[in-house]
Amino acid sequence: MTAAKQFGLIGNNLKNTFSVDFFTNKFIENNLPFSYQNFEIQKLDEITQLIESNQALTGLNITVPFKESVMALLHELDITASAIGAVNCIKITKENNQCFLKGYNTDVLGFSQSLTEFIPQGFTGKALILGTGGSSKAVQYVCKQLGIEYTLVTSQSNKVNANTIRYYDLNDAVTVAHKLIINCTPVGMHPYPNDFPEIPYFALSKKHYCFDLIYLPHETQFMKQAKEQGAKVTNGLKMLAIQAEKAFEIFVN
Repeated sequence: MTAAKQFGLIGNNLKNTFSVDFFTNKFIENNLPFSYQNFEIQKLDEITQLIESNQALTGLNITVPFKESVMALLHELDITASAIGAVNCIKITKENNQCFLKGYNTDVLGFSQSLTEFIPQGFTGKALILGTGGSSKAVQYVCKQLGIEYTLVTSQSNKVNANTIRYYDLNDAVTVAHKLIINCTPVGMHPYPNDFPEIPYFALSKKHYCFDLIYLPHETQFMKQAKEQGAKVTNGLKMLAIQAEKAFEIFVN
């Protein structure tokens, strides 16, 4: 029997997450004596303490707000994570009380597959990407791979540049010109399901495709308001499942 190992998810606001049930079921299905749990972390140095104090800990999934900052703790990145500058999966190898941490980004695979199933084949429109954090970086990477031009939208004035605008610069004309809108922010996520990104929803139409990376609630206010204008909408549940399957492969191989 393989020695017991522990895995987990680190981030904030982890009460209603997909990961524990998903990985616990995967371990049972594959007859693996592994466990999985959530680790509520507030500061980066708590991650180091967690890893050092738990010899059974072999892998971690990373969520908001640590996808970028956690890279400072890692010894190696896979090619995709290095190109993106964000990590959502860490494999931990321990030998002689020494830890070796390798970072991966499985969001890319999850978003790429779910996006290509959502938008029509041969889509030639431009994208508005709401947010500039770790999830946004994976989305930007996929858009580049697919040849989709994009504009970033941020709430932080210091991030404004030729390709990044602020929310109050996001007018009807800009919205009409970008037929794919992707919410990469946590706005509207449980436990604040009534919140939504401040964009001109009345400028949306049936020609728009609105992708919310959030999966709880299953239909966010962003999705509801977009759908009321005739836009096609989807959430991040399929993306989450695909990236989790890839993380499972990384963990057990």
